Amino acid sequence: MQKLTSTVLMIVIFVIAVTVSGALYVVDETKQVVITQFGEPIGKPIIEAGLYFKMPFVQTANYFDSRLLRWDGDPNQIPTLDKRYIWVDTTARWRIIDPLKFMQSVGTINTAYARLDDILDAATRDAVSSHKLIETVRNTNRISEIKYTGERDEEIDIDVGDVSLERIKLGRDALTRDILERAGKIIPKYGIELVDLRLKRINYVQEVRQKAYERMISERRKAAEKFRSEGQGKKAEIEGQANKELQQIRSEAYRKAQEIKGKADAEAIKIYADAYNQDPEFYSFIKTLETYRNTVDADTTLILDTDSEYYQYLKRIEKSTP
Repeated sequence: MQKLTSTVLMIVIFVIAVTVSGALYVVDETKQVVITQFGEPIGKPIIEAGLYFKMPFVQTANYFDSRLLRWDGDPNQIPTLDKRYIWVDTTARWRIIDPLKFMQSVGTINTAYARLDDILDAATRDAVSSHKLIETVRNTNRISEIKYTGERDEEIDIDVGDVSLERIKLGRDALTRDILERAGKIIPKYGIELVDLRLKRINYVQEVRQKAYERMISERRKAAEKFRSEGQGKKAEIEGQANKELQQIRSEAYRKAQEIKGKADAEAIKIYADAYNQDPEFYSFIKTLETYRNTVDADTTLILDTDSEYYQYLKRIEKSTP
């Protein structure tokens, strides 16, 4: 029993000694480790989380972050291809994909940030200076407008066609990818992967700002004129179509009116004909009286032949008068 107790005690002392001496080390999910012996790396990097053993006092565990890391550059004043100076502020996300190469080339995170400053700033300067100002600030030849829909304001894009004073061939997004591609050719040799890069902020220098505002105002005015012209054309088209439809409606109404009038005239003629056939003499008498009423008044003077049909009823009246 005493021998067993002594054995357990020795094991416990050994474990404590090993732990204190640094023989055991832990790699969590956010880290990766390179083991060095007397300053020289040995073996492959350890990227899996777990508990590991190393030779105490001789070997050292060098920890490196395996997560996405953030890089923010300082704003730089860069001339564009059309000689306009702007302030460009960039940001990027990167990570260590080869800790051994990273340790051998840059060593520490701070040194890596300094190297990223040089590479990304140079790539940004090369890309921006190779393109015009309009390419860095806009993506397309479209103008964003705010459209009121009744419930809320909705931002929509209006295509201005060839209204833009300067045509965009590449655009801001493509320019960003160009910077990413330029830097991505250099950075892998340091054991680093450049995941993404963005132009965080672009600002005009004082000398360029007023000209930029004037260009924006001119472009908006030209777009407004284009919209007005298109509106007038659409108005003329709608009015022409409305007039055409109105003429069709009027023509159809006139045709129907003439049909109705023709039917009514035919019906009236039939009624007159029926009445005439029943008593032609009486019908002639009535029609003659109507003629007298419509043509003769107190101021009318008639010169008639005694044989005139128009005079025949007047002649009868004269004979019947006592």
